[in-house]
Amino acid sequence: MAQDIVIAQNQGVLTVTLTRTAKKNALTNHMYDELADALERADTDSSIRAVVLRSAGNTFTAGNDIGDFAEQSADKGAASAEEKPVQRYIRALVNSSTPIVAAVQGQAVGIGTTMLLHCDYVLLTEDAQLSTPFVSLALVPEAASSRLLTQRIGHVRAFAMFALGESLDAQSAVLAGVANAIVPAAELHEQAQTIAAKLSAQPAGSLTATKRLMRDVEPTLEQVAAESALFVERLASPEALEAFTAFREKRRPDFAQFS
Repeated sequence: MAQDIVIAQNQGVLTVTLTRTAKKNALTNHMYDELADALERADTDSSIRAVVLRSAGNTFTAGNDIGDFAEQSADKGAASAEEKPVQRYIRALVNSSTPIVAAVQGQAVGIGTTMLLHCDYVLLTEDAQLSTPFVSLALVPEAASSRLLTQRIGHVRAFAMFALGESLDAQSAVLAGVANAIVPAAELHEQAQTIAAKLSAQPAGSLTATKRLMRDVEPTLEQVAAESALFVERLASPEALEAFTAFREKRRPDFAQFS
C-alpha cells in the first residue's frame, strides 16, 4: 500500500511530504494524525530544528477529503471537534515552537491555505492558487483563519475568499504578506530545504523564543475552538449534506430548498 505521507529527517530538518497525488493530496483523518505526530515530534526532539511541509505532484493539497466530510455529515457531525484528527493537527500547528517552512505548488484549498497562516516561511510557485471555499460547502472557516486571514489581507478580501470561494494568486499572496516569495517550480523543494537549513543553523533557543513572541497562542486557540464548534454544527446541517451529495453527484447544489 502506498504511503500518503513520507517523513524524513536530515541535518536538523524534518521534511514532511504529502504523497497522495492520485487524490490531489486531499487530507484524510489518518493523514491529519500523521501530520500532528510530526509537529509534536519536532517540538519534543531537540535534534529537529526546522520543519518543511511540502507535497509531491502538481497540487499542494485539495483540502480535506470530501468523502470524510460527507461521512461526518451523514452521521450528524459524529464526535466532538476536539476528538477529530484535523483539530489535533490544527492545535499542533498553533502550539508549534519549531520553525515551519511551507513549499506550495498549484492548488492549496481549504486547510491547504489556512495552515499556511501558521507557517513561518512560505514559498509559492507561480501557478499557486490559495482558496478557502468553506461557505460553498455550507461550512465555516477553520484553523483560526476567520481572524488570521482577515488580519493579513483585510476584511473585504478575506470575506470574498470565504463566502465566494475567490482565490488568491501567488503574486497577490506575496504582496499581502501570506507568503514570502515566488520561486520556479523546479527549484521549490530545493529552496525550501535551503531556508530550513539556514533556520536550523540559528541558535535554537533564540529562534524558538522569537517565534513564541510573534505568535499569540491563547487567543488563536480560543478562535480555533469557536470555529470548531460551529464547523461541527454546520457539518450536521441539511445544507452541508446537500453540498457533499451534489459534489459526489457532480451537480450544482440546491441550497434554495432550505430558505
